[in-house]
Amino acid sequence: MVQQLHCSASEQHARTFTPERSVFDVRIRQTALVLGSRQTPDLVDAGACARGNIEVVRRRSGGGIVFLEPGEHVWLDIVIPRTDELWVDDVSTSMWWLGEVWVRALTEVGIDGAQVHRGALLNDSWGDLVCFAGVGPGEVTVSATGSKVVGISQRRTRDYASFQCTVFHKWAPEQFAPLLRVLPGAPSQIEERVTAITASTDAVVNAVVKQLQSSPILP
Repeated sequence: MVQQLHCSASEQHARTFTPERSVFDVRIRQTALVLGSRQTPDLVDAGACARGNIEVVRRRSGGGIVFLEPGEHVWLDIVIPRTDELWVDDVSTSMWWLGEVWVRALTEVGIDGAQVHRGALLNDSWGDLVCFAGVGPGEVTVSATGSKVVGISQRRTRDYASFQCTVFHKWAPEQFAPLLRVLPGAPSQIEERVTAITASTDAVVNAVVKQLQSSPILP
């Protein structure tokens, strides 16, 4: 099942999923600053966010902050039940299959040389703060530069796993840096850590769904 949703980031992060294979194409209505599950609101300048009409949200999966603007990213939530053949108990390898789906989809929309990161978490003080400044197992990088192109966070329950996937059309650290109270350095330090894509949201979503169906991962 593939469902397109027009909602806020807070509405989607609060959603409870049915334990079945499904894909949610999330199109947010309001700019959002999304904290990881272990991050605290004191990282954020609440006044600056309020003045910019930016929603501050905490997701239920780990990782760092993600800045989302309507129309400037692709957000797919992909769900599998615990009984699914794709389920992997080892969290460190549980997203590799999905990373491979993204590699094939990116090739289809003109991004060559993408690869799944299968090593340990690559992180520093920037990566602790901002999700796309680090690279975790199963996420996708561009081999020529090592820059991250697909971020994936995972939430597990007793019944299912949901994989929240994000790709950026625009990556601008200097835009969201003023919304954060403390920075590890200059925003320019992480400008080259992310590859933004020019393909349209629809093209990327269609490519991912096609790869999921041909795997076959969707019925």
